[in-house]
Amino acid sequence: MSIALTSLRSAAIRARWAPAVAAPMNRLLNTSASNSMATPTEAAPTKKEPLMKTFEIYRWNPDEPTEKPRLEKYQVDLNSCGPMVLDALIKIKNEQDATLTFRRSCREGICGSCAMNIEGGNTLACISKVNRDVSKPVKIYPLPHMYVVKDLVPDLTHFYKQYKSIEPYLKQTSPPADGRENLQSIEDRKKLDGLYECILCACCSTSCPSYWWNQEEYLGPAVLMQAYRWMIDSRDQFGPQRREKLQNSMSIYRCHTIMNCSKTCPKGLQPGAAIAKIKYMMATE
Repeated sequence: MSIALTSLRSAAIRARWAPAVAAPMNRLLNTSASNSMATPTEAAPTKKEPLMKTFEIYRWNPDEPTEKPRLEKYQVDLNSCGPMVLDALIKIKNEQDATLTFRRSCREGICGSCAMNIEGGNTLACISKVNRDVSKPVKIYPLPHMYVVKDLVPDLTHFYKQYKSIEPYLKQTSPPADGRENLQSIEDRKKLDGLYECILCACCSTSCPSYWWNQEEYLGPAVLMQAYRWMIDSRDQFGPQRREKLQNSMSIYRCHTIMNCSKTCPKGLQPGAAIAKIKYMMATE
């Protein structure tokens, strides 16, 4: 008798819940693929027409010393290329001429590797935008008045030797008594703004006519600005000695305030002003 009652109770439960379960199941089974898929609301974007720009690039190969330097022309589609000159150079190297040689690293205007002469001015290729006027070619040369290693790569050996000569690091006769870090006030730290940002790209030095003709002895804007940076650092104790090393007719006094250096600096710094301040300090000591 109990078995019969249990069976009747189960049948009643199934009869009560069957319609509620069957409805969603029927909807699920009857759903077609076309109903479940999203329909596109916009048409696919149309491909842009090619916008071909001519790049004329300085080429010279040291393995062929009898061949004169030349400008080689390349066509680049600006609509399939990044906006900067460095993007175009990388595209040319990857797709057209793997022998094209240039320096590059950060692509953010921080390392200074891709310094070159673009459209007549020294700048960084990674922050120099390509002019989209295709009627005019983009002419690219290595930094002027420097020995060329290959193509757009200048030899910066002498430039770095000059930088080393100013001893670009803290020099002290009496380090902190507690043996810990050198403390500096906020006001003294602010004096270094506009100096420490130099990335040693050599754009300013290679735009200076005085450096073109006297670079064996004249230190040039970039190195002199860094020399000033250490002279005014409150933690450094060798300011007079640093200025004494410049007391000659060539190291600093070849600067004639032409100011090409300040005009061309890709970081917006003022090497000319730093040189003038060094001269003032030397004159008033």
